[in-house]
Amino acid sequence: MIRVVCNASPIIGLIIIKNLKLLWELFDEVLIPHAVYEELTCIRTLYCHHINEIDNTIHSGKIKIFFVKNQEFIKQLYGRLHTGELEVIVGAKEQGIRTVIIDERAARNFASSMLLDTLGIIGVLQLAKTNNKITEIRQYLDELIRNHYRISTELYDKALEKAGEKKA
Repeated sequence: MIRVVCNASPIIGLIIIKNLKLLWELFDEVLIPHAVYEELTCIRTLYCHHINEIDNTIHSGKIKIFFVKNQEFIKQLYGRLHTGELEVIVGAKEQGIRTVIIDERAARNFASSMLLDTLGIIGVLQLAKTNNKITEIRQYLDELIRNHYRISTELYDKALEKAGEKKA
């Protein structure tokens, strides 16, 4: 059984490319800590028009919310990373989950130092292609970039190369 804890930005990215379903198609259990849920559904978020989709996904049980117990540790580390990122990492450790889906480099580095495996949205797309859930990643990367999702040229090129897709 493959269980993952996911941060907000990969969820937002998957919503942008209309492929949130990849999470539950690729993983047996997808969890988000409460801080990530709050971030995703906060009225101030740029993606507030997706609140219904997020809530429907949660109510259907495809994504589950949990509360991180060690809030003191979160408070001690706050500032180095945001609360949602910290809750993803600390929550994964508390839940005995080995893989986190998180895009931000500093958060990925911290997760790795906590002996967690990390995947970002590009890794999810590559896994989806490997598992024949999508046929290519280029169109999705391009759509993310058009919607101001930060992907460096170097990362874009490496992702296409790894996916066996030629540069344009």
